[in-house]
Amino acid sequence: MLRTNAEYAAKMKSILKLRSEPVAVKLIREGEAYPKGPKEPDSQLSHCQAVFRAREGECLNIPFEMTNCHVGAAVFGMTETPGKVASGEFHAGVGIHDSVAAAERMISTRLLIPYKTVGETVCPLKNADFIPDAVIIIDIPERIYWILSMSTAEKGGRAEISTAPFQCACEDITAVPMLTGSPNISLGCFGCRKKTDMRADELACGIPYGLIPGYVARLERYSEGPIQKAKRD
Repeated sequence: MLRTNAEYAAKMKSILKLRSEPVAVKLIREGEAYPKGPKEPDSQLSHCQAVFRAREGECLNIPFEMTNCHVGAAVFGMTETPGKVASGEFHAGVGIHDSVAAAERMISTRLLIPYKTVGETVCPLKNADFIPDAVIIIDIPERIYWILSMSTAEKGGRAEISTAPFQCACEDITAVPMLTGSPNISLGCFGCRKKTDMRADELACGIPYGLIPGYVARLERYSEGPIQKAKRD
């Protein structure tokens, strides 16, 4: 059954008991028009800040010129990675890594969008009248557990996640799902926890949009079976 994004969002929010709205993210390629409706922000912001504003209801079209984080913009193919970021010097300065070389190895292993983009649209999934690239949810582990469960439902095996101390919203839960075709989970990152209202008990998860119809259908089945049997707060 073909459903709207509003219906997908309502089902996800009610069955998973999400604290806030699932977020739709669409990267805008060169020559592609932005969706009508969302407005540009009044001031520059990062991708992670946009995601956390969207979870509370805002719809934003964000051209590259309105982003204040070139680290995330580089992941999305909007710009080149700044020299001090590529060398490891920038992230080593935070004090998490023992050396510039260790920070450089973290940066050098990033998954980067392999085509040129000029901006992005970030809004609640319920308001997305376009086809997103990824859908993001941010919540406590029990909610995100069910996304992980569904990733193994059809073929079995074990789920693998990819994450690092930096670039949760831009790489872990947007670029990685887009490029791998699989959900990815992040514990959050230094930037998210510094620049947004991400709570101490929250994780983040990105899902390729193409999986959403099947996942919502499976959640409906789970809601009458394993979700009812599990202990939930």
